[in-house]
Amino acid sequence: MSLRGKVVIITGSSSGIGADAARHLAKLGAKVSIVGRNEKRVSEVVDQIKKSGAPTPLPIVTDVTKDAQRIIDETIEHFGRLDVLVNSAGAFGADSVAYFDVEKFDSILDTNVRSVIILTNLAVPHLEKTKGNIINVSSVCGLRPFDYMTSYCISKAGLDQFTKCSAIALAPKGIRVNSINPATIRTPIFEQIGINESNENQFYEDRKHEFLVDRVGEVSDTSSAIAYLASETFLTGVLLPIDGGLTCAGIRSELNRFTF
Repeated sequence: MSLRGKVVIITGSSSGIGADAARHLAKLGAKVSIVGRNEKRVSEVVDQIKKSGAPTPLPIVTDVTKDAQRIIDETIEHFGRLDVLVNSAGAFGADSVAYFDVEKFDSILDTNVRSVIILTNLAVPHLEKTKGNIINVSSVCGLRPFDYMTSYCISKAGLDQFTKCSAIALAPKGIRVNSINPATIRTPIFEQIGINESNENQFYEDRKHEFLVDRVGEVSDTSSAIAYLASETFLTGVLLPIDGGLTCAGIRSELNRFTF
């Protein structure tokens, strides 16, 4: 698989899923805009890509909820085109209807849905020229409910519908739109709910039993899927679970209650 010469914007690419996707796509020949709020982390990813011998990326230190136009403008000014938009920036949080914080809800929806819609809208004229594609980083939380992540589930379900609606609306322009829907992936995002170096190994160990493959996901799992969707595939409007069988594991759990 080669993405040589393709120009890719990856939001949230200063860490986690976005950062690994940036490194992976750059190794496949893509010219990548690294977008993140943390200048130090953005610089680290840029340096890692440069040291790998891949095309030198463009660092854009900004907040996707505030500066979508700048992300597009700087990419086009620097690279001259846009082929792929990867909406990877995301906000995470634990809550429920019984323990609800409207400010947290607004913040999660702003990052996970509103900013994606705005950035996608601005990218469309450029993607139409290249017959490019869009990949949204969603979650299994968009496909099934979790009572302790109400706001996050709502945001990802909304993002999934945006993926499908956009796939239909943009097909006449030659633009494909897909999403990946990861389950638990080993990334720093869980720091937002108190997971750190002292307890992360136990956290991931406790999650293993949820997956048919008996392990949590790694960023290499999501990067491979993003690279596939970014290539010249037949797929559009697809919500691709990267979940180790989680979305069907409920059937296994129910059957285990019975003796045959």
